[in-house]
Amino acid sequence: MADRAKRRRITVKNVANGDEPASETSTEGGVKPPFLPARTEDRMNWKGWCEIESEPAFFSVMLREFGIQGVKVQEVFTMDEEILAGLSKPVHGLIFLFRWREDDPDKQEPSCPEEVWFANQTNSNACATIALLNIVNNIPSLDLGENLESFRRFTRDFTPALRGYSIGNFEFARQIHNSFARKMDMLNIDLALRNEATAKGQRGRQAGDNSGEAGFHFIALVPIGEHVWKLDGLERQPQRLGKIGKQDWLDLATPVIQDMMLQYASDEEQFVLLAVVQDPLKTLRPQLAENVATLNKANGRLDEIMPDWRELEIQNGTDDMVEGAIHGPDATYGITADMIQEASIKGPAAKKLCPGEAEKVMSLRGDILQEQRVIRAEIRSEEQTQAEEAEKAASRRHDYGPTVQMWLKMLHHKGQLKPLLEELDLLGHH
Repeated sequence: MADRAKRRRITVKNVANGDEPASETSTEGGVKPPFLPARTEDRMNWKGWCEIESEPAFFSVMLREFGIQGVKVQEVFTMDEEILAGLSKPVHGLIFLFRWREDDPDKQEPSCPEEVWFANQTNSNACATIALLNIVNNIPSLDLGENLESFRRFTRDFTPALRGYSIGNFEFARQIHNSFARKMDMLNIDLALRNEATAKGQRGRQAGDNSGEAGFHFIALVPIGEHVWKLDGLERQPQRLGKIGKQDWLDLATPVIQDMMLQYASDEEQFVLLAVVQDPLKTLRPQLAENVATLNKANGRLDEIMPDWRELEIQNGTDDMVEGAIHGPDATYGITADMIQEASIKGPAAKKLCPGEAEKVMSLRGDILQEQRVIRAEIRSEEQTQAEEAEKAASRRHDYGPTVQMWLKMLHHKGQLKPLLEELDLLGHH
């Protein structure tokens, strides 16, 4: 796969059947609709689905806004074992973006097995959300949040096609998906669907249509039960890729993705691979709560056997104020009193605390403080990552189009646009 610095982001232009084009927003103050930013009302009333770039930050933000707890999305730059081993564990599923082409229908199951939640794609440009839902709805232990959990229960006995239509009417998911829609995105998608309907006598264009180039498309690869499954919303049924056995399920998924890449002769073909993984905060915060509980236990034991130990720590400059340690609930780290109370002290720490020898307990306490520094740093790093993801999503959601259009219009009125375009064209020929 291409290097991040050189690879351009691929926008998803995959199409299944589209919706009817939405009506254009009325003018405001004499300004025509293309020069107005998309309002929340516009996005809510628009019945289409916008294109979403293959940026992991956008997918992570969508998962959080869906209400899903404990997962995030990471980009996979190569299929090397070392890269895959470095992903946060467990890896719940893979999302693969490629230029779609029809696979052998005989590879599909005759019908969707009961243990597999799989939805078809019935709306243009919805494949990003379809791929996410085809993964998270197959993780039994995942906290989906109230809205998605109700949706999963509601669609449990549906066929893949009916699940796909249900997603198309699932306003909660569509609004989050379309929060990335900008005004020109909406107008262009509506215009494309209108033109295709006029030219072909149908709504939308099927990906893989021989009359035109196929679009880019997201699919999911997911371990479910004892098997790995390929869940492609444009296929009628899921594909069973193989039995996992004792191996890592990624060992089965990797050659499948590599084979799909090899189907394309062009060296310039673009692919993107994303992994839906467990959010490290899901384990880091309980680890910190256990650390705090162990530290408090060690402090209490020292109070019993060495009452002046705190004064000695202050004299040595190694007291908790210097260490910055926490001893109780701390909202900035997401640690509650219940988490600390429920934490169990186990392993070597429990053994060292039992005899109560001051030297051993002091040594243990130093180890606990060192461990806590590491955990706190990792939590801060993950929280910073989330903040950066939210910032990226906010920037993508901001509609810069009207500003750019107005700027170009002003250049045109001042007679500066044509010379600039001519200069760019000249540079392009060099």
